[in-house]
Amino acid sequence: MMTSQLPKLFREFRHIDQLIAVTPELKKMPVIEVSELLLLIDEHQQLRILSCFSPKQQGAIVSDFPIQSQMALFHASKTRRFALIFENMPSENRADLFPHFEPQEQTAILPFLSKTVREDVIQLSAYPPETAGGIMSTDFATVQQNMTCAQAMEKVRSDAPSKRTVYYIYVVNDNQTMQGFITLKDLIMAEPSVKVSEVVHREFIFVYAEEDRESVAQKIEKYDLVALPVLNADHQLAGIVTHDEALEIIRAEQTEDMEKFMGIMPDKDELDYMATSSWKHFKKRAVWIITLAALGILSGLIIHGYESTLENFIILALYMPMVADTGGNSGSQAATVVVRAMALGQISAKDWLKILWKEAKISLLLAICLGVLAFAKVLFLSWETPIPALYSLSRIAFAIALALSIQVITATIIGAGLPILVKRLGGDPAVAASPAITTIVDITGLLIYFGVTTMFFAL
Repeated sequence: MMTSQLPKLFREFRHIDQLIAVTPELKKMPVIEVSELLLLIDEHQQLRILSCFSPKQQGAIVSDFPIQSQMALFHASKTRRFALIFENMPSENRADLFPHFEPQEQTAILPFLSKTVREDVIQLSAYPPETAGGIMSTDFATVQQNMTCAQAMEKVRSDAPSKRTVYYIYVVNDNQTMQGFITLKDLIMAEPSVKVSEVVHREFIFVYAEEDRESVAQKIEKYDLVALPVLNADHQLAGIVTHDEALEIIRAEQTEDMEKFMGIMPDKDELDYMATSSWKHFKKRAVWIITLAALGILSGLIIHGYESTLENFIILALYMPMVADTGGNSGSQAATVVVRAMALGQISAKDWLKILWKEAKISLLLAICLGVLAFAKVLFLSWETPIPALYSLSRIAFAIALALSIQVITATIIGAGLPILVKRLGGDPAVAASPAITTIVDITGLLIYFGVTTMFFAL
């Protein structure tokens, strides 16, 4: 059967034996693709298919399931059956899953695990999930510096690290204190009789187990590392964080920042869009939207205050949306750039004056371009619009263009300044949400718009 036909088969099969018959094809596929196919069927059917794979393959397949799917499989399995899968999952995946078990479920599964895995799970689960210890893996190889390269190679074979973590081999002393590292290439290229101490790299980048996971990901990205050692307070090697784990951290942090910036309250547990109920989506979005809708009453009050002006100057009402939208876009754009630069460590709140000055210069250039465009737009679209006899269309167009230009400058400065202010107050700059900036800019925009036109036309 063609691989491309398998998803259809998994959705439309009539009997489980049809799926079992194609397991030879599944075994030739990448693990992640097998995981995606198994997610198309229910947990009891997943167990039937998984039984056709080796325990090590089962662990690898289930480790690519989302947490909620792993929990569903656990609840559908006998404890002894799931323990076999759990034991063969990578250590960092076990550490992620174990805290989701109820206390009685944790107690039930531990006796079915080997002593090494049981100790590993308890140790890794003790670290908060937002720290280096909470995301590290114990899948690594260690050697001692008084070994020969031949002895070190034999030790690496006995440690049997996975292919994705074997590139770095960590050099420790009898107390497991880290002395440095060697690469697999160093070990292979060196003469078998050469001591590890002669080829060890003693300068190395590391993190402590209590460090924030975002800091870990930034170090891996900055130094272009395959893996980063994690040390405890005594400088002993506790685990490693791999580059693929760093990518997951960066993706999760970016998702969280994006949700905050768009006024969505992020969940503690990241869930699939379709797996999240409508009620949870409502709770995540409602706070900002309802608060800002209430704040938006101010906009209505401003417009109501200039109601008579709008009745006499219909043309002003026609271009209010243009000014408001342009201001909102400018503010959100500036905020996005500043929040991203802060997240990447390119700027800090201490640079606030330089940032505002830079954004002011940028906004001035934008204001000139958009002001000219607005002036031309008013002349082109409103040449037949009724206007009071005392005023010319070009004067009205100039007033609207000037108001829009001032709005662009103030909106950009507000958009750039709000995240900086939040950061200086000790908060997360991403919570200076785009809807909040848009609402604030709308209010200031209306004040600017009516203020400029009042000044020009003595209203």
